[in-house]
Amino acid sequence: MRILTAKQIKAVEESAFQNEFTEEGLMKCAGTACFNKIVKKYGDALKSSSVAVLCGNGKNAGDGFVIARLLCDIGVDAVIVIADKMPELREPLMYYNEALENGVKSVAFDDYNFDCGFIVDCLFGIGFHGEARAPFDAVFNAVNAAGAVVISIDTPSGTDATTGEVINAVKADYTIAISTLKYAHVLPPANEYCGEVSVVKIGIPEKYYDEDCAHTITSADVKSGFAKRTKNSHKGSFGRQLNICGSYHMPGASVICAKAALKTGVGLLECVFPKSAYPVMTSHLIQPIFKPVCENESKTISIGAMNDVTESLNRADAVAIGCGIGNNDDTQVVTAQVIKSSLVPVVLDADGINSVVPFIDIIKDKKAPLVITPHPAEMARLIGESTEYVQSNRIAAAKAFAEENDCVVVLKGANTVVTDGRQVFVNTTGNAGMAMGGTGDMLTGILTSFIAQGLSPLQAAKSAVYIHGLCGDITAEELSQRGMTVDDMLSLLGALMSNFE
Repeated sequence: MRILTAKQIKAVEESAFQNEFTEEGLMKCAGTACFNKIVKKYGDALKSSSVAVLCGNGKNAGDGFVIARLLCDIGVDAVIVIADKMPELREPLMYYNEALENGVKSVAFDDYNFDCGFIVDCLFGIGFHGEARAPFDAVFNAVNAAGAVVISIDTPSGTDATTGEVINAVKADYTIAISTLKYAHVLPPANEYCGEVSVVKIGIPEKYYDEDCAHTITSADVKSGFAKRTKNSHKGSFGRQLNICGSYHMPGASVICAKAALKTGVGLLECVFPKSAYPVMTSHLIQPIFKPVCENESKTISIGAMNDVTESLNRADAVAIGCGIGNNDDTQVVTAQVIKSSLVPVVLDADGINSVVPFIDIIKDKKAPLVITPHPAEMARLIGESTEYVQSNRIAAAKAFAEENDCVVVLKGANTVVTDGRQVFVNTTGNAGMAMGGTGDMLTGILTSFIAQGLSPLQAAKSAVYIHGLCGDITAEELSQRGMTVDDMLSLLGALMSNFE
């Protein structure tokens, strides 16, 4: 599904107006579609309560007036609450008058106490940016304090549809996005204000949309990337993966990465790790090829292991490096050598990322595709900015880095961003229960496994983040967000892959 900026969706609507729609017709379609969504979700609860439809004097109010009238038509106690000035634009004013003529009451914000069960937020929609002026700051506060179910139309009022910026805003329980998703629905902090998000189509033909936009990752996208396994397949058919992961102090990262790779179908897995991690590796894994190598005084992989690493590298179809390796002079050299010499795709994670920060231009010396999987703080170190900057510019930061360095970036976090510098994808699976140590190692194992099995780095990244998040969602549903662990997720991962065969 597309994700558009406010400017992009306005351009789509303007094209539709010029060719085959009237503005009032599209407004009625939008209001009617939102009404149907509201009724479908809340049903009889609407009739046993009261609904305040909160409107300003802009075009988003027109949707609200249509909704209020339709609610009244089915016997719902709906009232229009005017937040500031009375509607002035022709189309909203027309639907406001229609609502009044059909029995809908209208009151001013100052005269309403929000003693209602539902509030439909039709104040601003995608037109808002900056900070709310009076009286809207008071309106936002009143809505959030009301204790009612809040339904926002298009975007919660006070959120910036394009940047996801929020200073003060309505906090919705349910947001109905019109035509397509906007950036506010997927970018922090605005996504925290949206609650559950649903998209309604209002009849605008596909021909009016520009494909130069971000997209969500769908199950169909993921499934299409996997080839069916043939009857005469053998272990070599499904790729050979090399993991250069782990250390004495962080052997679990290597174990998690390995288990994730095996549970997502890689044919052969070789694990290179410092020799002191051998007891942990062999006590938790039986399937991989183990290659313990020499280590330094920090008990991380040493420069002296480079010949063994190169030997393994020459047999691999894809390489994961970084999970739990530590960050010191030795790991920096090893990481740099792998990036420079590998002839197969490399997935760089965790300490692998930290290892290249001092000499970031090494990325441009690569011979094979590179996928980098930073969390926001690691992304900040890569580009020399603050974590706050990255979180406020997630798509722009990831896309710019990917384009400049000719790599795929997987910027982790809520609604992970995947980009090759040209195409941008946002993942909508996953939940807060996954915010724990080890989930990144799991993602790296899955991603590298998919590349080893023949998926392109971009397709592998899209598929990995979607499946990883979906696994987290299923685990949280079966257990709880608070109580789930990475082991719980790994135990479900193998069975989950049946959905993509």
